[in-house]
Amino acid sequence: MRHHIIPYKPQLKERARELRRTMTLAEILLWKRLKGKQLCGYDFDRQRPVGRRIVDFYCKELKLAVDVDGGVHDFTREKDEARQRELETLGVTVLRFWNYEVKNDMGSVLRKIEEWIRKEEQRRGWPRREAKPKPTPNPSGGGERRPARGDWVAERPTPGPSGGGERCLGVSAIASNPSAAGRAPRSSPPGRGQGWVCGTQ
Repeated sequence: MRHHIIPYKPQLKERARELRRTMTLAEILLWKRLKGKQLCGYDFDRQRPVGRRIVDFYCKELKLAVDVDGGVHDFTREKDEARQRELETLGVTVLRFWNYEVKNDMGSVLRKIEEWIRKEEQRRGWPRREAKPKPTPNPSGGGERRPARGDWVAERPTPGPSGGGERCLGVSAIASNPSAAGRAPRSSPPGRGQGWVCGTQ
């Protein structure tokens, strides 16, 4: 299905490229959650020219813009409101969030965007769309390589009384001394320095 493309000033293309290279931390964090149709199955672009403006994230199909504002916007409120009115005259809905919200309450930000999307689906009479599942590795397609001697691998031991978590063990140490699998390594992995811990975020 073709989507209506809102014309934009050609000179904004280079500026948009520059903004993609210099995204703020909050923009990077939100982009990780929007790209690849992760949110409700809709495609978002980042730093997208729309009319005479550039919005942080934009879904053409929904004509939805999502902007992430920093503290400087406390002093540019009138300009921001004029910008929003200009985008709205093009049929674009603008959802705005503070950097602080994105960095400290991502779940709430994503829920608000999803709530708007679900209401818009109902308004347009569209079927509810879901995010595309991430592909799983094919076991017959090669998969993970076997670790070589000297590689560092993570294991998940059963937490003991001290509440210990993941440990990193050298494959060479395990191969030469199987009992080493139950002990933490004497040194950190190469390049990680003392105190490095294998774990998930």
